Amino acid sequence: MSRIAVVGIGADGWPGLGEAPRRAILRAATIFGSERQLALVPADATGDRRALPTPFDTLFAELRADHGDVCVLASGDPMLHGIGASLARRLGPERLDVHPHPSAFALACARLGWPAADVELVSAVARAPDVVARALQPGRRVVAYATGRDGAQTLAQVVTDRGFGASRFVVLERLGASDERVTEATAQAFDAPADALHAIAVEVADGPVRPLVPGLPDDVYETDGQLTKRHVRAATVAALAPLPGALLWDVGAGSGSIGIEWLRAERTARAIAIEPDDARADRIDRNALSLGVPDRLTVVRAHAPEALGDLDQPAAVFVGGGVAAFGMLDACWSALGAGGRLVANAVTLEGEQALVSARTAHGGALTRIEIAHAEPIGGFTGWRPQRPVVQWAATKP
Repeated sequence: MSRIAVVGIGADGWPGLGEAPRRAILRAATIFGSERQLALVPADATGDRRALPTPFDTLFAELRADHGDVCVLASGDPMLHGIGASLARRLGPERLDVHPHPSAFALACARLGWPAADVELVSAVARAPDVVARALQPGRRVVAYATGRDGAQTLAQVVTDRGFGASRFVVLERLGASDERVTEATAQAFDAPADALHAIAVEVADGPVRPLVPGLPDDVYETDGQLTKRHVRAATVAALAPLPGALLWDVGAGSGSIGIEWLRAERTARAIAIEPDDARADRIDRNALSLGVPDRLTVVRAHAPEALGDLDQPAAVFVGGGVAAFGMLDACWSALGAGGRLVANAVTLEGEQALVSARTAHGGALTRIEIAHAEPIGGFTGWRPQRPVVQWAATKP
């Protein structure tokens, strides 16, 4: 089977390419790329020039067949939020010869003198611009990819709306080209269209503290009261142990806080929130958008355990609502593969009995979490306890 050359090409076009990527383009029988990328290829490249389809599924299907030498053009580094990474996942890395070009991320860090290892990269390409919200912590440096001439304006509004309008906001257009342009302002002051080929650098100013470790303040969530409270939430997400690429089921999700903080803690993880109440399901979507994880959280509007059979296998399951429902814990336990983790919380005696029975059947640990807050009592201060929470955490052999 023929190999596929994936060539990163920047705004500097053909002159910016080395000998190996040039040879790959010149010998290709078919060259795929965007209209802008194809226009950068000289006339002596005789391959059939074809626009990248949208969506890419038809391209993947075509490339599975053997069509001789094929070249796919990409922007910058194809393996950094690029089509090269998608081709490797769908067709296998063994078919690819990848020729990276300096990415917009690398060029932005070079222009600003930022050590790239200390900078967060966020892609809002084909995603809600609100994904940048996860990275907005005071003192953090962020480089974001966006699309369209209004991409930078939209991102500036997101940063400002999240309380970081004073942040340094740098728009870098046509990086590497002879007409490269760098514009600097604050997020709240920036309001101008940009070249379609641009990146944004943000040096986050002081503002609301939204760390990535679990345990966000309760008031960052829109809720009707169905919310795992802050300190219990921190202990719960820690017990669930978010890992790269892992899928969480958040069963009886309420306001969605467990799934959302699982995703904030691990940027490659996924989550499914199972919530039958439409108003709460809508609220989960809004909370996920507000806290920067709308693209990795799927809300399933259905009752558990009936809805669980059609879902992808989880690496971890949290049961916060309906612990005592008949068959709930058994269904969740059965869905896990070896090494999967189940964490369930209960505040009622019936729920506690269900957790004790589950521990008897499957092992694991029972923990009683008791939290009290200091509050005024007349002219003095005393402790006001929350309802104790019993937590069962177990790992499937």
